[in-house]
Amino acid sequence: MQNSDPTPERSLTAEVDSYDAEDGKFYLVGGGIASLAAAAFLIRDGHVRGCDITILEALDKPGGSLDGSGSAESGYVVRGGRMLESKYLCTYDLFSSIPALDGSKSVTQEIFEWNETISTSSRSRLVRNGKREDTPAYGLDEHDLLTLGRLSIEPEVMLGNSRISDHFDVSFFETNFWLMWCTTFAFQPWHSAVEFRRYLLRFAHMSSGFNQLHGIMRTVYNQYDSMILPLRRWLDEHGVAFRPNIQVTDLLFDESGAENRVRGIVCKTAHRRLEIPVATADKVAVTLGSMTAGSSLGSMDHPAALTTVDSTGAWALWKTIAAGRPEFGHPSVFADHIDESKWLSFTVTLRDPALFRLIRDLTGNMPGEGGLITFPESSWLASIVLPHQPHFIGQPADVQVLWGYGLRVDQPGDFVGKPMSACTGREILTEILGHLRIEAEAAHILEHANSIPCLMPFITSQFMPRSQGDRPHVSPDGWQNLAFTGQFCELPDDVVFTVEYSVRSAQNAVYALLGLDLAASDVYKGQHDPRIVYKAFSALRDR
Repeated sequence: MQNSDPTPERSLTAEVDSYDAEDGKFYLVGGGIASLAAAAFLIRDGHVRGCDITILEALDKPGGSLDGSGSAESGYVVRGGRMLESKYLCTYDLFSSIPALDGSKSVTQEIFEWNETISTSSRSRLVRNGKREDTPAYGLDEHDLLTLGRLSIEPEVMLGNSRISDHFDVSFFETNFWLMWCTTFAFQPWHSAVEFRRYLLRFAHMSSGFNQLHGIMRTVYNQYDSMILPLRRWLDEHGVAFRPNIQVTDLLFDESGAENRVRGIVCKTAHRRLEIPVATADKVAVTLGSMTAGSSLGSMDHPAALTTVDSTGAWALWKTIAAGRPEFGHPSVFADHIDESKWLSFTVTLRDPALFRLIRDLTGNMPGEGGLITFPESSWLASIVLPHQPHFIGQPADVQVLWGYGLRVDQPGDFVGKPMSACTGREILTEILGHLRIEAEAAHILEHANSIPCLMPFITSQFMPRSQGDRPHVSPDGWQNLAFTGQFCELPDDVVFTVEYSVRSAQNAVYALLGLDLAASDVYKGQHDPRIVYKAFSALRDR
């Protein structure tokens, strides 16, 4: 088929043809935070010219899972909110070089100054029967504590691809500890025991204040506005080429030499297929998989549809290039278990302050101060968070935005009687109002609300039980010009489902591809500090 609008392809092809192969060009597949971070590290630490870096993205905007969109009129949407904490050393290293949008300081400075002003201290981490629980007891018995201790010291190879539920009695999953843990980090009992272990160690320094969410950090606005926008502006100023609406479907390889290399990138647009040649000196970094692939939005009066089709092609690309190449990992381990990796979030845009006022009075926290509020009695295991307002740049002063999600999306609701996955935005908000015991003003709140559900089939796919080799190394063995980034490559000690993991993978990839004598900051290991271990153990024993 002839291309009726060849401008994007001509522009890309012309740029490819004009490259000087001696200098080496860099192709970054995927436009999420991993590729954006890689581009920044290439420029800052590798002194690569921005014009020698091309980011190929299937969607029409950068940011990947760090998203934020909509308006007060149509309703705002954030699929999820990535929490930060003070030991995200690679993230803060990156953003220490990126000016905030107002230009007065770096993004890192802005984040730390903001969290000194509004620090997270929940007075109602759990709400039961419409009543808040301040500093809920963890409720762990001696057997639970011993099992947590064993998991913390047992080598990962011994845990293999076991699930969390393989190590605990059923009663453990009814404790306040588990309710707070699983809703903070989105774990399910069937998820990887190895990943659960990593989380226990990675956040040991936060255990003593976990039931009040002490140490959780936030950005001023949603993370698209606060992190992606300033990073994208900085990359634009340095001449990085961002190519949207281009889906990478395959890589062409030369596997005839002592070391294998990528020799071409196969892409498609809405109109035709492209092949980008990769010269001998060129480098390629691929973000593997996508936890927000296949996301679908509903509306106030329509549920979000479950789709298994990944329009970005991220999973298909990984499966294609990994076929016959075990060093590229095993994508099916993560991608082929939608019933175990899906959940649903919802964003509510409010044009009346009543709901925020009622939640403030119930919880004792101002918006932005309390963090996640979980309803343990909810069949959906639903949680909400009221961020500081405005949550979006340009959000009107008389509009409020809250976000929430549920982990048990196939269970009937307690007030609407339907599975969360089958509910409209109106029904989801009705269920939340029921758990808040808001009845008198419910009709008024619903009249002035726009609740938009988002169903994400792969959102916790990175937590699926895995074995060694299922996630490839950032620098796959035997390959000279290829690296992997994102949530599905292997980084010992660090934990997935965090911004830090993606940024760390990008930093490691850049230093390896360039052969730089540099290294990303070591993962903080508070479990080696006896004081932290003692505080964590004392807290978990409710003493």
